[in-house]
Amino acid sequence: MPARAMTTPPVSTTSTTSTTISTGGPAGAGTHPAKQPPAAERVYAHVKRAVLDRRYEGGTLLTEGELAEAVGVSRTPVREALLKLEVEGLLRLYPKKGALVLPVSAQEIADVVETRLLVETHSVRKAVPAPAALLARLRELLDQQRVQAAAGDFAAAAVTDRCFHAEIVRSGGNEILSRLYDQLRDRQLRMGVAVMHSHPDRIAKTLAEHEEILAALVAGDADAAVAVVTRHVGWFRDLARGEVR
Repeated sequence: MPARAMTTPPVSTTSTTSTTISTGGPAGAGTHPAKQPPAAERVYAHVKRAVLDRRYEGGTLLTEGELAEAVGVSRTPVREALLKLEVEGLLRLYPKKGALVLPVSAQEIADVVETRLLVETHSVRKAVPAPAALLARLRELLDQQRVQAAAGDFAAAAVTDRCFHAEIVRSGGNEILSRLYDQLRDRQLRMGVAVMHSHPDRIAKTLAEHEEILAALVAGDADAAVAVVTRHVGWFRDLARGEVR
C-alpha cells in the first residue's frame, strides 16, 4: 500500500485559551467557558481542512494515535471522524494501520470537469443579462483572489475561485442545480489547490479568464461568456489528459 510518513501539522483551530461568556449580573460574575464542538467534529474539521489544503497530501498514511495527539482527543472520536471522511471519498481506512489520503485521480478530474461544464455553461448563459448585484459581487471576489494570489495563499485563492463560479450558478435561482454544484465543493478545492502548487503560473491565467467572464457578463454577451467558461473549466480536463496548454 502506498504510504509515507506523516508529519503532523499544528492544529490551528483549537485554542488552549478559555473563552468566557457572560450570563448577566455583576462584572466578573456568572461566567463559564464556552463549549467546544464535540471531539469527533474537531477531528473531522482538522483532517478535512488539512486534506483540502494539501498539508495531508494524497498517499499520506494517517494513524489514529497521531491524529488523537494532534487534536488533543482520545482515539474513539478519531475513528468516528475517519469513517465519515471515508464515506466522503477523501480517505480509505485500513484496519490496524490507519487511513490513507486518497490522491485525486484522472477519472475524478474528468467527472468533475464534465459536471462543471454542464452546470456552469448553462448557468452563465442564464445569468445574462446580469444584475448589478451579481457583477459587483464577482468584481469583489476577483479583487480578493488577486490579493490572495499575490500573497501566495493558494488555499484561500482556491476557495475564492470556487466562490466566483458558485455565485454565477446561484444567480440562476435553480436550487437543485445549486445543490448539485455544492456537492462538488470539496473535490474542486482539492483540485484547485493541487493545480496552483504544481502549476503556479496557472493562477495568472485563472485571474485573466475570470476577468474575461466578468467582462462578457458586463457586455451582456452570453455566447462569449459560455466560450470563456468552457475554455476555463476545460483546462482541468486537458491537464488530466496530459494536454496542458
